[in-house]
Amino acid sequence: MTQSPTVQIRTWWQRVEIKRIVWTWLGLTVLLMIFALTVPARLMGPAASPTMRAVESTMTVFSVAASPVMALVLAIAVFSLIGWRSRGSEPPIGDGPPIRGNGRVTATWIVLSSGLTMFALIWGLGEMQSLSAEASTPNAMVVNVTGQQWVWTFSYPQNGNVESEQLYLPVNRPVVFHVTSKDVIHSFWVVQMGIKVDANPGEVTKTGVVPDRLGTFDVHCAELCGLLHAHMETQAHVVSTTDFAAWITAQERRAS
Repeated sequence: MTQSPTVQIRTWWQRVEIKRIVWTWLGLTVLLMIFALTVPARLMGPAASPTMRAVESTMTVFSVAASPVMALVLAIAVFSLIGWRSRGSEPPIGDGPPIRGNGRVTATWIVLSSGLTMFALIWGLGEMQSLSAEASTPNAMVVNVTGQQWVWTFSYPQNGNVESEQLYLPVNRPVVFHVTSKDVIHSFWVVQMGIKVDANPGEVTKTGVVPDRLGTFDVHCAELCGLLHAHMETQAHVVSTTDFAAWITAQERRAS
C-alpha cells in the first residue's frame, strides 16, 4: 500500500513574498522615521517662538505616525514592481487575488486608519486650544495687522498708533495680532514664529505669540490674493525692550 505524499499548506505569513514585504516594510519604516525626526521640523528655519516649536513638534509627531503607513504602501508597491511583475513577451496568465473581499485586511485597515485619524484630531484640538489661550493673554501688546493688495500695514494702538510696513516686536513679551483686510482675503504668516491666520475684509481675527528670539524673520501672504501675491512680503524684527521703545519714539517723531 503506497502512502500519498504529505502536502504542506503554508499560512499567509509563511509565504516567501509576505516575509519579503514585511522586511522591506520594517526597513523603510526605520528610514522614514529617521527622516521624520531630523528633516521636516528644520525646513522653515530656526524657531522664534514657543508656538513655532509646537508646530515643529506637531510636524515631527505626525510624520513619525505616518511613517509605518507610508512604508507599507511603498513596500507593497516595490515588491509588486519587482517580485510580481510579468516577465517575458507573453501577457500574464491572470490577475492576482483580490483583497477587497478579505475581511481581515479590510478590518485591520479600518481600525488603523480610524486610530490615526482620532489621534490627529485630538492632537489638533489640543494645539488649537493652546493657540486660543495665547490669543487671549491678558496685558499682551496689541498689534493691528491690515492686509491689502499687496502690502502689510502694522499699527500699535498702545503706542501712539504709530504705523509701519515692517513689523517690530519686543522680545519675550506676549503679543496679540488683530488681523483684517481692506480688499480681498489675505493670510498673515510669520514663518519662523508659526503664526498663520486669514485676513478677511470686514472682519477681525486674532492670534497670539510670544517672540523669544532676537533677529529678523519672514512675513508672507499665504493666500492667493491677486497678480502680485508673491511680492506681498515684509520682515518681522524682534528687538530688545530698549530698542523697541527707541523705535516707537523715532516713529512718533517722524509722524509729528
